[in-house]
Amino acid sequence: MTPHIHAKPGAFADVCLMPGDPLRASYIAGNFLEGAELVNDVRNMFGYTGTYKGRRVSVMGSGMGIPSASIYYKELITEYGVNKLIRIGSCGAISADVKLRDIVIGMGACTDSKVNRIRFNNHDFAAIADFGLLENVVKSARDKKMPVKVGNIFTSDLFYSPETHMFDIMEKHGILGVEMETAGLYGVCAEYGAKGLAICTVSDHIRKGEAMSPEDRQISLNEMIVLALDSVLLGD
Repeated sequence: MTPHIHAKPGAFADVCLMPGDPLRASYIAGNFLEGAELVNDVRNMFGYTGTYKGRRVSVMGSGMGIPSASIYYKELITEYGVNKLIRIGSCGAISADVKLRDIVIGMGACTDSKVNRIRFNNHDFAAIADFGLLENVVKSARDKKMPVKVGNIFTSDLFYSPETHMFDIMEKHGILGVEMETAGLYGVCAEYGAKGLAICTVSDHIRKGEAMSPEDRQISLNEMIVLALDSVLLGD
C-alpha cells in the first residue's frame, strides 16, 4: 500500500487506463469491463480491475493536472507493476483544422510545467509517447475506419491561463490540443521504465467558444474508450 493507493499486491493489471475523473473510471468499469472489482477508493480516487474481451485491464482516475496525476502514475508503476499507462481524457482545440469530437493521439507533449526539467537536470526533455502503444491505437482506429489526429499536444499547468497569446504560437507550431496531464505522464514513464500514451477527445474549441453537448460528449468519450481498450488487445 502507498499513502494514495490502498490496493493489495497484484490488484492491478499490467495495463491501466487513466481518465482524470474518478467517476469516469467507475463508468468505464461498469460499462466496458467484465467482473470489475473496486481495488482502490482512497480520497475517492477509484480504481478497478476487470477483463475486456478476456484481457485483464485496470482503470483508475488520476485527478486534474500533472502533480496529482504523477503521484498515481509513479505509484502504479513502482508499487503495483503497471507497465502500460494510457491516459484517456479531453482536450481543447485552438486550430480551425481540429474540430469538436476529433480524437487526438499525443505523439509528443510540450508544456509550460517545470516537472520534466526538474527530473532531467534542468535540460529540455522530449516528452514522447511509447511507439508500440501509439502504433496499436492507430491500427485499431484504422480497423474501425475511425479518423484520428496524431501529433503534438500542449500540457498546461493552468486551466485559466493568462498567456492567451500562446494560442497563436501553439497553432503556428502545429499543436493539436491543450490539456493538463500528458507531459507528466510521459516524463514519469521515461523515468521509471514504463510505457505511456495519451488519447484525448476534443471537448471544446478554445478560440471558437464551442463545446460539446452532454450527449455528444458521452458518445465521443465512449468511442475513445473502446478505441483504447481494443488497442490493448493487440498486445505489445
